[in-house]
Amino acid sequence: MTKWIDNIIKSIAVIGITVMLFSCTNDLEKVRDFLADKNLPIGVAKNVYNIHTDSGRVDMRFTAPLLFDFSNRKAHPYSEFPEGVRVVSFENSKDSLVIIGDYAISYSKTSISEIKGNVEIENFKERKKLLTEQLFWDQRIKYFYTEKPFILYTDTDTIRGTGFDANEDLSQFMAKNNRGTIYLNKTED
Repeated sequence: MTKWIDNIIKSIAVIGITVMLFSCTNDLEKVRDFLADKNLPIGVAKNVYNIHTDSGRVDMRFTAPLLFDFSNRKAHPYSEFPEGVRVVSFENSKDSLVIIGDYAISYSKTSISEIKGNVEIENFKERKKLLTEQLFWDQRIKYFYTEKPFILYTDTDTIRGTGFDANEDLSQFMAKNNRGTIYLNKTED
């Protein structure tokens, strides 16, 4: 009789555990909302290496040691790169533009990124290099801007100032509050 009661108790325990396991499902939307409420990323990636191609041709390579994915934010989804980024764009299979920074955050809805800490942009074709501590990059219109101090090196000039706007390849720029020696070519009409 005790063996029979023992089997009934074990059967009830197995049924109870099975019911509990199958009732513990999480709705994906509830999990995303929970992570957003706790300000936690929905994903974390280490040693990120991304290659972008256009029409079968590699046009950009992106690397970062660490990525926090906050795409679960409804109003402003973003990706954070707390240990820095390196972006290399290619033109005619050569490194055309290199962007480096110690920290970056990129907002997917606006396509605007902020890069901070030892920011360097080097354009090998134009032979220009920009150094600053903070830079905003509007990827839709391919434009850089900062209100922080900067140094721009060209073949002939070293331009220092506070505030800088430029197209993405640094071929056209506007330096604000600048100082330094700038050589201009005189053209005659």
